[in-house]
Amino acid sequence: MTIICLGSDRGESFMLYSIYQMKSARSPGPMRRADSKLNASQAIIVPNSMVAETKVPESSTGVVGMYALNDAQVLLAKLRYNRLVDIFTGVISCSLQTHLRTSVPNFGEVQTDEIYVGVDKRGSHHVFPVQARGRNDVISVLQIEQDMALCKEKFPALACRPIAAQLMADDLIALFEMEKSEQGIVISSERHYRLVPGEDVTEEDLKLYRRRQK
Repeated sequence: MTIICLGSDRGESFMLYSIYQMKSARSPGPMRRADSKLNASQAIIVPNSMVAETKVPESSTGVVGMYALNDAQVLLAKLRYNRLVDIFTGVISCSLQTHLRTSVPNFGEVQTDEIYVGVDKRGSHHVFPVQARGRNDVISVLQIEQDMALCKEKFPALACRPIAAQLMADDLIALFEMEKSEQGIVISSERHYRLVPGEDVTEEDLKLYRRRQK
């Protein structure tokens, strides 16, 4: 079993714990590997408890939580209605499709929970494949690899920026941006967003956020 320690843009430590067999209540669909060059493909992405939280005014309505069938549905709705992908990436983006299932070379059939596309201030176009998991499920690095392959096949002209989202509590969401490096798939950024009523975001909170490094 391998433990890979990775760095982030804020100097925090992250860990991807290698596992040889994953049993999740929510399967991403049929998968096929053409090779096994990246041992980290068997790793899972784990939120770092040392990452500071950021309060975001809650924009989604209570009816979402009342009728969503599972945590993953709640999480996708909260990401969309609170525009957390925009906040996290700094890119104005829109949901293009949910639960995209398609085939890509070397992997066969893959599924992505949601696809966002957006434009940054320079005019560059981005695609954000999102893997979202509830509190009792995990995100594997293999699924991020598949999202990268999907972007290369279906959106070759766009900058691919894979996002992993984990529901840590009813109102707490961890977001990760992933990238491919010489070491394999790594976390380039992690943020934790707590959804709160607008009046719970205090002046002291805002002063703190202004002092934070980008």
